Amino acid sequence: MKLHELRPAKGAHRKRKRVARGTAGTGGKTAGRGTKGQNSRSGGGVRPYFEGGQLPLIRRLPQKRGFTNIFRVEYAIVNLERLSGFRKNSKVGPEALVRAGIIKSASKPVKILGQGELKRPLTVSAHKFSASARDKIEAAGGKVVELELA
Repeated sequence: MKLHELRPAKGAHRKRKRVARGTAGTGGKTAGRGTKGQNSRSGGGVRPYFEGGQLPLIRRLPQKRGFTNIFRVEYAIVNLERLSGFRKNSKVGPEALVRAGIIKSASKPVKILGQGELKRPLTVSAHKFSASARDKIEAAGGKVVELELA
């Protein structure tokens, strides 16, 4: 088989129907649009979601509409129990968490939550800490370093 021998499957391509070419053809005169009315005109028809003046569904269900807060800060969440793999007195920051595979990337700010226990002292650097996480890190003899949000 050569490149010039390639053809679409039989029946895969139909000729385009040329409507509105005079009264002789099948699609002549009104071109399948019926007679008169908004949809028969060029540029006619209604916009999507228009329900003929009836209050549209999207406005009847306010609880489904939603709202996006453009100022929301999304954190990469890390629980204390995930930090148990680090060596005693080591420094744990966003880069170390990425290397350890605990978070995917250091592009998001990191928040440490207090689920689980911490047995060894660590110096933990993150953008935010929950109150329980802060207490548990300091109780284990570690230090909390709060980073600036970029």
